[in-house]
Amino acid sequence: MQPAEIQYVDDHHIACDGGGGALGHPKIYLHIKDDTGKIDCPYCGRNFVYRAAYGKKSAH
Repeated sequence: MQPAEIQYVDDHHIACDGGGGALGHPKIYLHIKDDTGKIDCPYCGRNFVYRAAYGKKSAH
C-alpha cells in the first residue's frame, strides 16, 4: 500500500474527486479548519494541508 498523497493548498475550501477521471470517486468538498491546518479525504485518503498553517511557500 502506498502512503497517502499530500497536497499543499492555498484555500481552506477544497474539492477532491480522487483523480483519475472515472477511476476516482464522487467529488466532495472539504473544509480545512484553522486549528488543525489539514484534512484527509474520507474516500481516497489524500491529505490536504493548508500551506500557510505549515509555513510552506507557494509554488507560484
